[in-house]
Amino acid sequence: MINLETEYLGLKLKNPLVPSASPLSESVDAVRKMEDYGASAVVMYSLFEEQITHENKALDHYLSTTGESYAEALSYFPEPEEYKNIQAEEYLEQIRLLKEAVDIPVIASLNGVSKGGWMSYASKMQEAGADAIELNIYYVATDPSRDASEIETMYLDNIKQVKEAVSIPVSVKTGPYFSSFANMAMKMEKAGADGLVLFNRFYQPDIDLENLEILPSLQLSHSFEKRLPLRWIAILRPLLKSSLAATTGIHSAEDVIKMILAGADVAMMASLLLVRGVKELTLIENRMKEWMEEHQYASLDQMKGSMDSRSVAEPAAFERANYLKILQSY
Repeated sequence: MINLETEYLGLKLKNPLVPSASPLSESVDAVRKMEDYGASAVVMYSLFEEQITHENKALDHYLSTTGESYAEALSYFPEPEEYKNIQAEEYLEQIRLLKEAVDIPVIASLNGVSKGGWMSYASKMQEAGADAIELNIYYVATDPSRDASEIETMYLDNIKQVKEAVSIPVSVKTGPYFSSFANMAMKMEKAGADGLVLFNRFYQPDIDLENLEILPSLQLSHSFEKRLPLRWIAILRPLLKSSLAATTGIHSAEDVIKMILAGADVAMMASLLLVRGVKELTLIENRMKEWMEEHQYASLDQMKGSMDSRSVAEPAAFERANYLKILQSY
């Protein structure tokens, strides 16, 4: 009997297949189907800092401008701290609905970067029933007056603030663009991160040549993109105690297997499920069991990390030493 059980953020999961944040989790029925087809947990679509702060700022502006014209106008509205952000409240309600509908863990996703009141929603997510929180820090450092240490401190402060607000596990979904990512990963763990999700995809804009406008460009991931998280998971696994989730470029059972061998605890996917449907989860699970049986692995724990940077015969394959060999092989 092949055992696919794994542990992620202290949660006992039946397998490593976790749908990542996507529009699929906006539907209770879709999440039920993902559970039926084998998902062991689900990461909800993100609640964005901008969604919280925009509505609050709009209300503050409305109240202040109205109050200047009509002295009694403010008495018709609740105090600012009593005001409930509509989008955020809908998000919290979705957590409650999902927790009632499915048995698998529900991981809320909080996406932001600046310090502020929006982080208070982490505790509200916990109160709504979330089993864990994925803190998605999406920041493109374009201000030349801010040096690398300031950016790193901002990340670490965000992690500490969210961890202080909740008692449930917190993972951090981050990008790879740090001068010394291994060092930063260890700092994030020290700041309280219970897990790292590698990696966030930084969406790139495009240019409309006819209208000369900047276009938002959303491209779903491709399998070859898994190589970046694969490398860093293999490097980090011996260094960290925290959980590691692989995301970006997970499109097949083979992709999942490679991530587990490198040291991932779970593999997260969205693009595959959006394009081919949630039935792919069952196909991946069955193919994983076939591969493990063929290669005489009885459990996922037996596989996990068996090809990380500490375990392979040539650790330099994950580093610069393999650079020349790759170029010469073309």
